[in-house]
Amino acid sequence: MKCEDIKERMPDFLTGDLDNKAKSEFDAHIARCSACGEELRQLSEIWTKLGVLPMEQPSPALRNRFYTMLEAYKEGFEAEKAAAVPKKKLSFSFGRIWPRRPAFQFAAALVFVVLGITAGYLLRNPQAQLSRLHQEVDSMRQIMAVSLLQQPSSSDRIQGASFSSQVKAPTAKTLDALLQTLDHDPNVNVRLAAVDALYLFSSYPAVKDRIVQSLTKQESPLVQVALIDLLVGIREQRAVEAFKALIQNEKLNPDVKEKAKLGIQQLSF
Repeated sequence: MKCEDIKERMPDFLTGDLDNKAKSEFDAHIARCSACGEELRQLSEIWTKLGVLPMEQPSPALRNRFYTMLEAYKEGFEAEKAAAVPKKKLSFSFGRIWPRRPAFQFAAALVFVVLGITAGYLLRNPQAQLSRLHQEVDSMRQIMAVSLLQQPSSSDRIQGASFSSQVKAPTAKTLDALLQTLDHDPNVNVRLAAVDALYLFSSYPAVKDRIVQSLTKQESPLVQVALIDLLVGIREQRAVEAFKALIQNEKLNPDVKEKAKLGIQQLSF
């Protein structure tokens, strides 16, 4: 079996639907392919977390409750969107965040199915249910985001950053995954996606500290400029010293140096 075949069969492996011959070939491939083995481990973690979600029996009024939930969620979402003042516009489309790998497509689809059914079961009054649904969606987004940020594919990691940018209340694990990506990811585009996501969480003191520190670790002019814009945008005064230190680097890109000087002026007003 090739890696592509193995990845397509991971959901069947986890559900125990492979026959003996296919399972033997699957096990043999996983034993010798570290990349597929790591992807299976990540997917297994998601599968395990999905397994602890409460599975209740649906009531006869499930259909009516489910559509009531959808209407309540839509009204709440529109009201929240109208009231919110975004700090920064992030381009978004469903196609950008939907995983391209079959195994993760299966996991993501299962997440939404479980959330929809759970929402129908738990509906007692719209406000209480809506709050619970937001928490469930937020939790699932964070599970997917952290998992995707750890994948070997740069496109998967970009999708992970996109997932995290939609989180309402990030956990310490989610924030740390984004910050680790910003500091250490080998792909410039992935680091830029992490910058965009972290902009939304820049009000967290620990995030501000790590962003300032990260500026001194970056070598890509694109990432340096993005971080300077972020720090100026949030009016982080401590960034002035980081900008001054950056300017002292003789190898610094001239455009970045001018950007840092301008940043110092803007934060000095």
